[in-house]
Amino acid sequence: MEINDLTPAEQRVWRAFATGTEVDFRDAADDWGPERTVRAAVLRALLLNGPHEPGEIAALKIRGARITGALELRYAAVDSVIHLTHCRFEAAPDFIGAHLRYLSLRDSEMPGLSVTRARIDGSLRLTRCRFSGPVRLDGAQIAGALFLERAEVDVEAPTAPTHPVLQLNQVGVDDDLCARGLRAHGLVRLDGATVAGSLDLEDAELSNPGAQVLEAEALEIGANLLGRRLRAQGRIDLRGARIPGRVDLLDARLSNPGGTALRASSCVIGEFWLRRGPQVEGLLNLRRAEINQFDVEPEMLPDQVRLLDLTYTFLTPHEPAERRLPMLERDDGGFDPHAYEQVTAAYRRIGDDQAARLVQLAKQRRRRSTLPWYGRMWGHLQDGAVGYGFRPLRAAVWLLSLLAVGSVAYATHHPPALKASEAPRFDPVFYTLDLLLPVISFGQEAAFAPTGWYQTLSYVLIVTGWILATTVVAGVTRTVSRQ
Repeated sequence: MEINDLTPAEQRVWRAFATGTEVDFRDAADDWGPERTVRAAVLRALLLNGPHEPGEIAALKIRGARITGALELRYAAVDSVIHLTHCRFEAAPDFIGAHLRYLSLRDSEMPGLSVTRARIDGSLRLTRCRFSGPVRLDGAQIAGALFLERAEVDVEAPTAPTHPVLQLNQVGVDDDLCARGLRAHGLVRLDGATVAGSLDLEDAELSNPGAQVLEAEALEIGANLLGRRLRAQGRIDLRGARIPGRVDLLDARLSNPGGTALRASSCVIGEFWLRRGPQVEGLLNLRRAEINQFDVEPEMLPDQVRLLDLTYTFLTPHEPAERRLPMLERDDGGFDPHAYEQVTAAYRRIGDDQAARLVQLAKQRRRRSTLPWYGRMWGHLQDGAVGYGFRPLRAAVWLLSLLAVGSVAYATHHPPALKASEAPRFDPVFYTLDLLLPVISFGQEAAFAPTGWYQTLSYVLIVTGWILATTVVAGVTRTVSRQ
C-alpha cells in the first residue's frame, strides 16, 4: 500500500507508526466522520510491513478513530504493540491464532472479537469495551494479565441461552484475570481455564436467567476467586475447580429460582466465604467438595442444599448448633450422617463439646425417621430416657421420679413377706431400688410379694428399670466409642 492512496487521517497514522507516536482523533471536528476514519486494511499493512526508523520502536497507537472494514490478523506474527483505544470498529477484529506482543482495545466499541488460540507476550486489555456480539478468547495464551474491567457484552442478535457471549475456554493467563464490574448478558464460559493469579469478578453483573450464566468446570486458579458484590442471575457452575486461596462471595447476590444457583461440587478450595448478602435463591450444591475453611452465614443458605461427602476443617463464624442444624436438614438427598459428623468435628476442634453433642443428638433423631416402626419406637424410648446418651442426667431424673413414686406407694402399703420368719425388715426405698435396678440386689424384692395394684406397679418398675438400663448402656457405649 502506497502512502499516496491514504486519506489525511490515515497519513497521520502511517507517519506516526515508525516512531510509536500516538495519534488522537478525539479532538476532530466531525463526529465519527472522514476526519476520524481509518481503514482496517491500512492498519493491517502497517502491522505486517510498516515503515521502521533506526533507533525507534514502531508501535500502533490510536485513540478515538472509526475503523472501517475488518481488522484481520489471523495467524499473523506482529512485533509491534497495538493500542487502539476509544475506537469504534465497524467489524469484529480477528486475531485468531495470531502472535502479538501486546494488545489494548480499551474503551472501544465493536461488534465482537476473536482472539481464539492467539498468543500474547504481554497483557490483553479490554477495559470498558462494549461488545454487541460474541467475544471469543478460547485457547488464548496470555503471558501477562487479562483485563475485562467494566467491559460490557450485550449481544444484539438473539442467541440460544447455551451459546456463550464470552468464551474463555482453555484460556491461559500468567497473571490475574481482572473482570471487575464486567456486565455480560448471556453465558460466560471458562471451562478448563488456567489463571496463575486471581480471577476478579467483584461488582460484576452476569445475567442469563433460567440457564447457565457462568460455566467454569475444571477451572484452575493460582490464588483467589473474588466475587464480592457479584450479581448473578442464572446458574454458576464451578464443578471440579481448584482454588487454593479463597472463594470470596461476600455481599454477593446469587439467583436462579427453581434451579441450581451455585454448583461447586468436587472442588478443592482453601476458603469459601458466603456472608453478608441476601439468601441464595436456588439450590447450593457442594457435594464432594474439599474446603479448608467453610465460612458461611446460616441466613445466606437457600432452602435447598446438597452436602453429600462435603469435607471441611473449620466452620466459621462460630454459631450455636441450633443455627447450623437447618443446613443439614435442607439436604434434599436424604439423611447423610457424614454431614452431621463434619459439623460435630468442627465444633470439637474448637472445644465446643456441648454444641457437638447437640449435633449428634440431632443426627440420631434424623436417622430415626428412616427406620421401620419398631426402630422408631425404640429410638423414641432412647431419646426420651437419656437423649441417645447425650443427656445422661435424664436417666437420673427418671430414676429418682420412679423411686419416689414406688417408695411412697409401698410405704403406705407394705407388701406381705413370703416367709415372715426369714424376711428382713421392709424398706420401701430399697425395695423400689431392687425393682428398678436389674443387676444390683438389696434382698428386698425376693422377700416380699405385693398383691393387686401394687403387684402391677412392681411389674411396671421392673420393665422400666430394664428399659432405662438398656438405653443408658446403649447411649454411653455410643458416646464412649465416639471419643
